[in-house]
Formats: sequence, C-alpha cells, structure tokens
Amino acid sequence: MPVNDPVVTEQTPADDFTIDQKWDLYSGEEHGIWTKLYERQMGVLKGRAAPEHFKGLELLDLNDGGIPDFRRVNEKLEKLTGWTVVTVPGLIPEKEFYEHLANRRFVSGRFIRDPHKLDYLPEPDIFHDVFGHVPLLTQPVFADYMQAYGKGGLRSLEFDAIQNMARLYWYTVEFGLINTPEGRRIYGAGIVSSKSESIFALEARSPNRIHFDLERIMRTDYRYDDFQQTYFVIDSFEELMEATYADFAPLYDRLPQLGELKPSDIVDGDKVYSRGTQEYAMSGGLTGHAEAV
Repeated sequence: MPVNDPVVTEQTPADDFTIDQKWDLYSGEEHGIWTKLYERQMGVLKGRAAPEHFKGLELLDLNDGGIPDFRRVNEKLEKLTGWTVVTVPGLIPEKEFYEHLANRRFVSGRFIRDPHKLDYLPEPDIFHDVFGHVPLLTQPVFADYMQAYGKGGLRSLEFDAIQNMARLYWYTVEFGLINTPEGRRIYGAGIVSSKSESIFALEARSPNRIHFDLERIMRTDYRYDDFQQTYFVIDSFEELMEATYADFAPLYDRLPQLGELKPSDIVDGDKVYSRGTQEYAMSGGLTGHAEAV
C-alpha cells in the first residue's frame, strides 16, 4: 500500500478491494504533478502512440483540471462502452482483479507519484492507470478484449495458469505495439505512461520486436523492473480480440511440455520485425545506469 497517501491508508477497502477516490482531498501539488506528466507525455507521444489512444484522451477529456475525477470520467466512459473506473488501495489479488475486468470495471490506484519520481516507480499510480489504460477503454473492440481477458483470467485459476495469463496482459495491455498505416505505434499502458520507454520501445536498437503469437507470449518471461527486452506487435485490435476468444484449455495442456523462454529469446517460427542487440540489458539496464539505446 502506498505510504505517501494518507487518504488511502485511512480507508478500509470493501470486500472487492474498492475504496473511495475522495477526489476533493487531492492537493494542489498532486494535481500539478498530473498536469506536468500529462503535458510531457503528450509531447513525447506525438507520432509514437496509437491514434486510438489520442481519441480516448479526447473523448474523456483527461486533462480537464488536474487529476481526473472518476465520477466525471465514468459518466462518459460508461455511455461509450459500459466500463467504469473504480479505486483500489494498490495491487489486489488476481481473482478480484479478474472479476472486476470481467464485469467491465477497471481498477486504478488513487495515489500519484512523488515529484522526484516522475520517471520510475515500482507500483502503478493513477497516472499510469488512467492516462495509460483508460483511453483505450473508450474503443469498443479493445473494451471487449479487456472484458474477455478478465473472464479468461477467472478460468485460468482452474488450470493453475495465472502466470501464463499475466504474460499475455504484460505483453499486450501493458507493453504492446501495433502496426498502423502510418507506421508502428504504442498502445501498451506501461509504455505510453513512460517518457523514456515511449522512445526506447520504438526507436532503440536494443530490444527485439516480434509479431504477436498467443502461445509464444504465454511461454515468455518478462522484465518487471526495467525496459522490456522483447515487444510483441499486433496488426489490429481485432487480431487481439480473436486470439482471446479462443479456448485456452488445449494451450494450457501444451505449455508445460514446450518450455519457458527468456525475455530476450528469438525462436524458430517468430515473425521478427527487428532483432535486438540486447546491449541495454547486457549493460545492466537501470541498475547499471545503461544508456537506453
């Protein structure tokens, strides 16, 4: 639980782990941090983010008065796709997380990062959750994908396949790339909410960029503490949706025999857009103060 937000620590979560956002209790400094992050990212994302992300920002008007008030956001979002945003104290258990998604509720933290941690924080904050994730929930196909993912996540509990589902979320919802007529763009929330990774994911020579493949992704480990060593690319959100509607049970049966893949691996059958040098990771990444090349 974030220690820098007493509004969170003073609340007792409901059975589904939700709390009140208490928007009126945000400070002027907290609103200022949101505005600074928003303006900075809008400059970085021009020509880099998927057009659907910009469309969602426009539809929800997420730069209207600092940190968004979920009551106002939900009035617009629910009319568009039936989704709402609910506040939680931090990371919540998988079952409850999947249940919220399966019922078209996106969970968001309340706290916003400190001013001296604008570029990196270990736990997702409201800027990551709302600026990064919520705009695509205005788009019907992606909104349906997220609900399908939640339902699939609940079913994965029966197969002890939470890790496989986490990889799917990570390499699509958090760190996915998409091909567009204008070129390759970002749609993953972990990238669009990060100044440095927005550039690294598209332009650095270090990471692999490989076409989306469901089985491949579910075998592949990921970096949770640094830039990714591989990014997976879709051609459309429809492609993502069709893959999610497949029956995962046969896949879950095969995966133990197929073996795990490292984040940097390239294997036979991959459609490789760019084979990365991996020099950033080999130089120690953030820990080694490597240059993001």
